[in-house]
Amino acid sequence: MPRLLADTAPLRVPAFRRLWWGLGISNLGTQLTAVAVGLEVYSLTGSTLAVGILGICALVPLVVLGLYGGALVDHFDRRKVALLASTALLVVTALLAAQAWAGVESVGVLYALVAMQSAASAVNNPARSAIIPRLVPPTQLAAANALQTLAWNVALTGGPLLGAALVAWRGYEVAYTLDMVLFVASLYALWRLPDLPPETPDGAAPVGRRGVGLSSVLDGLRYLGTRPNLRMTFLLDLSAMVLAMPRVLFPAVGVLWIGGGEATTGALTAAIAVGAVLASALSGGLSAVRAQGKVIVGAISAFAVAVIGFGVVLLLAGETDPDTVVVWALVAAIVVLAVAGAADSVSSIFRQTILQAATPDAMRGRLQGVFVVVVAGGPRLGDVVVGAQASWFGEGAAAVIGGCLCLLAVAALAVTQRRFLAYDGANPTA
Repeated sequence: MPRLLADTAPLRVPAFRRLWWGLGISNLGTQLTAVAVGLEVYSLTGSTLAVGILGICALVPLVVLGLYGGALVDHFDRRKVALLASTALLVVTALLAAQAWAGVESVGVLYALVAMQSAASAVNNPARSAIIPRLVPPTQLAAANALQTLAWNVALTGGPLLGAALVAWRGYEVAYTLDMVLFVASLYALWRLPDLPPETPDGAAPVGRRGVGLSSVLDGLRYLGTRPNLRMTFLLDLSAMVLAMPRVLFPAVGVLWIGGGEATTGALTAAIAVGAVLASALSGGLSAVRAQGKVIVGAISAFAVAVIGFGVVLLLAGETDPDTVVVWALVAAIVVLAVAGAADSVSSIFRQTILQAATPDAMRGRLQGVFVVVVAGGPRLGDVVVGAQASWFGEGAAAVIGGCLCLLAVAALAVTQRRFLAYDGANPTA
């Protein structure tokens, strides 16, 4: 059993342990708000496409500031950058709560606040990720990433369920306010960290403020362009998130296909996280895996097959606008989405490990910025792609089409980038 359970050695490092707890608690509120915003937009419009447009509102600032935010992380103290960005996120969450308490009921206001939230996250997330390799030794990176993934997915499990329950019970304002309270844990954990200025390639001294700007961002992109293994981690993730991420379908599925409304939306969102939690909790054996490229390809393929299964469940249930929950369809949907979550978790652990292990500290912030753009922006773009397909063909067909397209993309990448399949975790090469 110890070989199956997650390796907790990184938690013996006090700074990492505080950061792990703090981010885990605040992420619970983040996921709570994400579900609440989607439900509020759907309540105001009755449109899956309108929920998908939330993705566009988040994508543009994420792409622009994600890349520049990574450059800031490579030139300034990473703790201070994360603290400032986290404070901005807290302010945006307060504004979300304020508009709900005031009864504004404006989709435009929600779109604007989501864009602001995305802009702050685009700077905050690269800083947090670049901090991890400075807190734990290289041999514990995979274990640290597994623990981070576990905490993230515990939040992704509880957050949607809590968010949907709070919305149904007390309304959106209570959900957003609770997010504000939980976010304080993240600020505390970052505040307790030591100063973490970036290092020069020889590790001798801070880079300083010189060179922050477009040229620094372009340097990071040029570096990525010459590193095929790093580039593949991004391309494979985009294949899954843009083409096959089904989360935008959940509000409509809860009304038109399976029934149950907000509760079903929360359950389906949480199902992905439940699978991810199980995969992360039983990740002890992953620390010894060396064929990390092959595992990523296999995991994303499994994700695509599970999404296809979700679409098949919907098509079998039919778009009947049920008055009560279609129990067999809900159970089957939860199972296949849990499989999708487990596969995505394994992929995420190794993609982050490859990125951290094969990237020098001087470039780590900028590459983490690209990672944030891909990991957060991919699903947002996927919300629009899959949401549009649902408007044209229906939610069930959209899931099937997305999963098939993902499988084709992964197969094409694996055939054309065979070096990635030979990646050895014991000898990381970019």
